[in-house]
Amino acid sequence: MGNTWRSKAACLGFPTSWWFPEPGGSQSPARFVCSACPVSEDCLAYSISGEVDSGIWGGMTESERRRLLRRMKRTRVVR
Repeated sequence: MGNTWRSKAACLGFPTSWWFPEPGGSQSPARFVCSACPVSEDCLAYSISGEVDSGIWGGMTESERRRLLRRMKRTRVVR
């Protein structure tokens, strides 16, 4: 997957720290920006492809992405 989607990301120009909050820090700013992002699905796909394991990507935290991957794997096994 290419990274051409990054140039269209709503997060451009915002503090990177919003997507990598300290433990217990607020995720709200990143989630708010992600909720209106035109490429959030591409961002999420990039993150779950194994390229990254930390931060908020596509509006999801690390633990949310792990749960999503587990559900996806279970669905593939069932089909």
